[in-house]
Amino acid sequence: MAVAKMSVPELEQFLRREFPQVFGAGSTVKIERADGKTCLVREPFSERMLRPGGTVSGPTLMALADCAMYVVVLSAIGPVGLAVTTNLNINFLRKGAPGQDVLAEAKLLKLGKRLAVGEVTLLSGDSPDPIAHVTATYSIPTK
Repeated sequence: MAVAKMSVPELEQFLRREFPQVFGAGSTVKIERADGKTCLVREPFSERMLRPGGTVSGPTLMALADCAMYVVVLSAIGPVGLAVTTNLNINFLRKGAPGQDVLAEAKLLKLGKRLAVGEVTLLSGDSPDPIAHVTATYSIPTK
């Protein structure tokens, strides 16, 4: 079993300081759990998430998936701010329901010295049916 290098409070503190665009003042993104192998991140519903037609927008889903991947990577490797996305592939599966929070469940598939590969399942509210599936790769800088 993986051992987290950063707890949820440590991740939140680090991300508020180093990544204020997403986690700074006024941020609504919440880390619900992170254990060094998986994480769950929630973005509460907001009208700004919607695209014409009343569905949750692709940019909202991509940003939350990337955010969840960053959280799970940091929980596994510790406070390495310069870990960056090198690839992100998203498959949109169904509409995200308006009025529902969006949840991102991220899981590391492989953690190497230079690359981390993972997947993120995006969910709408309490529905068990994914609204999108993401695979992503992060580059981990040498220390």
